[in-house]
Amino acid sequence: MKYCKKCLQPNTRPYIKFDKEGICFPCNYLNSLNSNIWKDRKNKIKEIANWCKKNKSPSGYDCIISASGGKDSTRLALLCRDTLRLNPLLVSTVSPPEMTTQIGYENINNLNKLGFDIITVEPDPVIYKKLMKYSFIEYGNYARSTELTLYASAPRVAIAYGIKMIFLGENNSLAYGEKEGSKDQGNAIDMINYNTLGSGDISWMTIPDYKIKKKDLIPYMYPSKKDLIKNGINIRYLGYYFKDFNNYSNARVAIKNGLRIRKENPNSLGALTNYDALDDDFVAVNQMVKYFKFGFGKATEEASEMIRLGILTRKEAKKIVFKNDGECSSKYIDDFCKYLGITKKRFFLIANRYRSKNLWIKNGKNWRRTFDLMKS
Repeated sequence: MKYCKKCLQPNTRPYIKFDKEGICFPCNYLNSLNSNIWKDRKNKIKEIANWCKKNKSPSGYDCIISASGGKDSTRLALLCRDTLRLNPLLVSTVSPPEMTTQIGYENINNLNKLGFDIITVEPDPVIYKKLMKYSFIEYGNYARSTELTLYASAPRVAIAYGIKMIFLGENNSLAYGEKEGSKDQGNAIDMINYNTLGSGDISWMTIPDYKIKKKDLIPYMYPSKKDLIKNGINIRYLGYYFKDFNNYSNARVAIKNGLRIRKENPNSLGALTNYDALDDDFVAVNQMVKYFKFGFGKATEEASEMIRLGILTRKEAKKIVFKNDGECSSKYIDDFCKYLGITKKRFFLIANRYRSKNLWIKNGKNWRRTFDLMKS
């Protein structure tokens, strides 16, 4: 297992690219940005905002923002309204009550209090839970199904309301390293072909044993690129056009505008900060399983960004990540098992099945890492 020479990005991340000096794509990308690029992007986003106003929907909205109520969507909403002078409609995909935290509810309400109109999309909770369970057992990633509803809700509402622009946050390919998915940069119209969306194929979700049929999957169906273009819809990564759009700045702005953050130690979530994934405790479980698979989790991602922003040195970051990455409070594991209706023993049987044989060795009942971040 190798790590980027500048940050802590590992070569086990799917699709990551390193140059011949051992520097990861996100570090090289950030280093390539200069004042002229940011000036051009500033002018471009003004043009895009004017296009939104000229193509206002009959409903009166200029654009849609997919909003969880967290730091990024709060910042997006404020940028759209207060900087670009647009009238956005916020679309929030609501998880079942057993998954959604109290802070999550309060942060959506905070967006409403800040003066934003919000439409909530609530998929059938019975089907939602079945798909989560299947995704966890068969893929070691319960979010393989749930993320589809998050992605699909905004474009489906856009088509229904005749709204021509959807704004997303950052391009994860640029932020985390999937070079192929970064080629469109600010334009996200082709995102269906990358990452979770898998070109829109949901055939794997029609599961006879779980009594799930295609008609049950409407909230998970991301419109085809052809349908989006036919309806005149554009999708943009708004964060691409703002130099300070990052986790740290977004949290600072959102907190100033009423965002509530977690009080527990970030270590219990395998993280370094307490202002991310506020609406869902189960994210910590998924990050732990990701650590089993690839040898890195949330703490590595946060630390790598902090190194690029100059908040931490690489040496400082390594010590914190070594302690936090892959950690998950037993409370969250217990709640996850209770929600899916499985025992804790079965949970670990499934989770351990996805441990990489290249990264872990079983020693009796325990597992030992074969990789050592501190030596990188």
